[in-house]
Amino acid sequence: MIIAEPLVLPGIQHAFFTREGGVSEGIYASLNGGVGSNDSADAVRENRAIMASHFGIVPDRLVTVWQVHSPDCLAVDRPWPGERPKADAMATATPGLALGIATADCGPVLFADAERRVIGACHAGWKGAFTGVVEATIDRMVELGAQREAIIAVLGACIGPQAYEVGPEFVARFDEQASDNRRFFKPSAREGHSYFDLHAYIGQRAERAGIASFTDLGLCTYADEARFYSYRRMVHRGEADYGRLISAIMISE
Repeated sequence: MIIAEPLVLPGIQHAFFTREGGVSEGIYASLNGGVGSNDSADAVRENRAIMASHFGIVPDRLVTVWQVHSPDCLAVDRPWPGERPKADAMATATPGLALGIATADCGPVLFADAERRVIGACHAGWKGAFTGVVEATIDRMVELGAQREAIIAVLGACIGPQAYEVGPEFVARFDEQASDNRRFFKPSAREGHSYFDLHAYIGQRAERAGIASFTDLGLCTYADEARFYSYRRMVHRGEADYGRLISAIMISE
């Protein structure tokens, strides 16, 4: 797992889990936390139990959502009683509840206001970031008692700008949103295509939301196969499926 120094805070536990240290095999090797993957359900359950044990909790207190690339953030105070709700972010002021985000190129962002003991976690792919999932997470934390100016956010591993090639319609969408979005794109070798800097775009959204600090760990899922799953790498190789990384944060009891 990767521990981010800015989130080493009193009463807060977190981990950006890598793909290492689990029981899955083959293309899912080894710490696949994706219940939406086609991996063995037993292996995924065991992997998630391994992650929960890092926090000292039972597996059902590692809470995740059914991610749909939305800007929606839910307040959580207990494990879901049934099927996971559709959303892409969570916030809580409840101790002993680990908020987990699944990714495989999209950006996992963990948030904390340690003094007021409020945390958040969001899944920020391009669509979620574009439509405001980062800001929605911060807003929900404030509703739960956090102070905006005290919130710390950290972005874990996601696809890097040297690997995220997009077409002209993608660039046009961002141009329409804001004229200064052009700085997140650089031309690629393919005619009409560009490389997109998702890391920097997420960072801008977080910083403009008025929080205390934003840190990008600068890790690329596509480039680092030993530690990270990557959806785009899977597509380029023609593989059948891919594992999911889990990033999680919890208020200690």
